[in-house]
Amino acid sequence: MKKLLLLMLAVSAVSFMSGTASAAKLLLINGAGATFPYPLYSKWFYEYAKVDPTVNFNYQSIGSGGGIRQISAQTVDFGATDGALTDEQLKAAPGELLHIPMTAGAVAVTYNLPRTGKTLRFSPDVVADIFLGKISKWNDQRIVKDNPGVNLPGDNIIVAHRSDGSGTTNIFTDYLSSVSAEWQARVGKGTSVNWPAGLGGKGNEGVAGLVKQTEGAIGYVELAYAVKNNLPAADIKNKSGNFITPSIESTTAAINGKMNSMPADFRVSLVNPDGADAYPIAGVTWILVYKNQPDRVKGEKIVKFLRWAIADGQEYSAALLYAPLPEKMVKKIEERIGEIKY
Repeated sequence: MKKLLLLMLAVSAVSFMSGTASAAKLLLINGAGATFPYPLYSKWFYEYAKVDPTVNFNYQSIGSGGGIRQISAQTVDFGATDGALTDEQLKAAPGELLHIPMTAGAVAVTYNLPRTGKTLRFSPDVVADIFLGKISKWNDQRIVKDNPGVNLPGDNIIVAHRSDGSGTTNIFTDYLSSVSAEWQARVGKGTSVNWPAGLGGKGNEGVAGLVKQTEGAIGYVELAYAVKNNLPAADIKNKSGNFITPSIESTTAAINGKMNSMPADFRVSLVNPDGADAYPIAGVTWILVYKNQPDRVKGEKIVKFLRWAIADGQEYSAALLYAPLPEKMVKKIEERIGEIKY
């Protein structure tokens, strides 16, 4: 009996030491940035742990502005953004940064107006003037014109926008700049802008929360956040003059509308694309990595994950309301990933 007990203790000790050794081998890769793709990235990191259990991804959903700052300062292993870096930002980085497209999604114009009973529709100039503060009542005649037969109240419109540096904001203000000369001149586009009107919320979560809690509010969020919070998503008139619902299909149509003009570095804007079925407020989201990886082991792991994400990982996109990348685009992205040195 004593010998059996000693044997069991020995086996337990070996198992514990083995578990400790396995834990010690777990490689931590840190990333930070965009909230726009966070639901998908969370799913990817969970699923990828089954593919490679030796690596653990720690991702901080702090907004694209934060992601750009942290990868530029090299305090994380990768950044994430929905707003492409400018030429100046790329030059200021301590090394050559690559934009690796991960997925695409729609930015929904969402609102809290429960008494209407119907999905609202907005023309581009109406969206711009609401966020400029020029249209301040829900029963404004220009909103009524877009929504015949809808009972619109005379309530004040309360604008909700992002308070942090945000790629979602970059996509939305890029769209507003493309459809409104006044917006372009007064506000412009970027991850952070001086908003003419409204209340600020941190992250897509913050804006969705503001809209959900405030009757009469209108804001913009990545489509998955609107669906998750049971918020409506307005139909927006596109370049072809059709009112389009944000969806996987209409986002895919937006990507296809820009394929012929896709730049080699993938810093592409998807707003206002060609195509009768294309949703006009969509965007690509990128992971930012240095071409020359400072850590060989981490660099190799990051490359393997990126290759998995743009291939096998795309099967998880649609369920979370992101548009899978077209095969033609994936082939070009694979070539770009192949340029990473470690």
